[in-house]
Amino acid sequence: MFRLSSVVLLLTGAGVATAQTPPAPATPAAAKPQRPTPPARDPNTPGYVKAKELPEGSVPSPKEDGNFLIGPTYAPAPEMAVKEGVPQGDVIEFTMESTDSKIYPGIAREPGTFARPDPADPNKLIVNSFPKPYTRKLAVFVPKQYVPGTAAPFIVGADGPDRLLFAALNNLIAEKRVPAMIAISIGNGSGDAQGSQRGLEYDTMSGLYAEFVEKEVLPLVEKKCNVKLTKDPEGRATMGGSSGGSAALIMAWYHPEWYHRVLTYSGTYVNQQWPYNPETPHGAWEFHENLIPKSPVKPIRLWMHVSDRDNLSTRDAYHDWVLANERMAHVLAAKGYHYQFVFSKNSGHTDRNVKQNTLPEALEYIWQGYPIH
Repeated sequence: MFRLSSVVLLLTGAGVATAQTPPAPATPAAAKPQRPTPPARDPNTPGYVKAKELPEGSVPSPKEDGNFLIGPTYAPAPEMAVKEGVPQGDVIEFTMESTDSKIYPGIAREPGTFARPDPADPNKLIVNSFPKPYTRKLAVFVPKQYVPGTAAPFIVGADGPDRLLFAALNNLIAEKRVPAMIAISIGNGSGDAQGSQRGLEYDTMSGLYAEFVEKEVLPLVEKKCNVKLTKDPEGRATMGGSSGGSAALIMAWYHPEWYHRVLTYSGTYVNQQWPYNPETPHGAWEFHENLIPKSPVKPIRLWMHVSDRDNLSTRDAYHDWVLANERMAHVLAAKGYHYQFVFSKNSGHTDRNVKQNTLPEALEYIWQGYPIH
């Protein structure tokens, strides 16, 4: 493995690195302060969207746009359990090696180091990274209702494998509440946040991750799983949680010719971007700050969620997950998008209980308007 431990790598393109003289040593891991527990935010905070409060235990109608308040308790939806007589889809698992990728050959942040603001520009971060190959896990759900040889609708999910997604689809497809879709659950390339492979994939404001999926993942899925995937963007969806959620919208935003349907839990619509991009200096915060308000409406249908105790960092003005998602709801409404925003009480970042409670309805919502046979 080629290692550059004595330089700082600044990515200038897909998998390309240039070296610069390193700054002062990073703060050791042991000295990193503990992240405080996020406070519970009041959904009626001035400036937040007005949300319809639902009776405890209920979720919104999948046919209704708008803002909704749920909780504070969450039971798994009935569709999350295996039901007698319901056909169970096949799950095919395999791996991808970064050494075979022309787009993501692999990076990692130096152990024990963290991103630090650039003293010359607080919008930029200094990160110690080095080339590092990885193995990526994939799991593909193929429903029993799939007809071999036909072009199937599909959903691409981040941070896979996602067993909850597969469980929900078995029942929803059998009940004809969503189309008989293939689910492609893609593991990330390892690490988290700036300087990591996962951060590079999910937090970069460009079409690169969608292009990786289109050029390197989907052809492999078709080959290994003996399926055919639709080219129709109306039949293609993306989903994810946290940075995987912002990645889901990034895929559709930069490539609406490929994806029209998006589902996000605790979407990281904040500034986690690295390397710095002058076109989007505040990373995914730009979605609600500039991109959505100042761009023509795109053919995207979006379901999104945030928790009352979602992530919050005070290091700058661009790291409040609750505020970011509230602002997303504001701008989506103002532009006339079809969206559903769910604010969950008594819950945390990408809360598993909330997901088990809401995922069936969320899937049904984003697939509204697509033919079901």
